[in-house]
Amino acid sequence: MKRTKIVSRTFEVIMGVIGSIIGIFSGSFLIFLESVGISHTPFLGLIAIIASILGLVSTYYVRKKPEIAGVGFIIATMFVIVGSEYINVISAIFLLIAGISALFRK
Repeated sequence: MKRTKIVSRTFEVIMGVIGSIIGIFSGSFLIFLESVGISHTPFLGLIAIIASILGLVSTYYVRKKPEIAGVGFIIATMFVIVGSEYINVISAIFLLIAGISALFRK
C-alpha cells in the first residue's frame, strides 16, 4: 500500500481570503474617492475589485487543484498591483504569499 501525505491548505485559504477582502475594500475605497472628486481612477478600482474576486475564486480551488489556484493568485496579484495606486499593496502581498505557497508546497 502506498501512503500519500495530505497537505493542509489552510494557510493558503486564510491568506487568500484576507488578501481578497482587503482588495475588495480598497478597490471600493478608490471608487469612493472618485465619487467625492479626489481621484480620477474608478476604472482602476474596478480592476482591483475584479482581481480580488479572482483571488476568492482561487481560494475555492486551493484544496482541489493547488497549482491552478496558485497561478490564479499570482495573476490576481498582478492585476491588484496594476489596479491600485499604492493603496492595495497589502492585499497584493497576501495574495502573492498565498500563490507562491500554493505552487511550491508539496
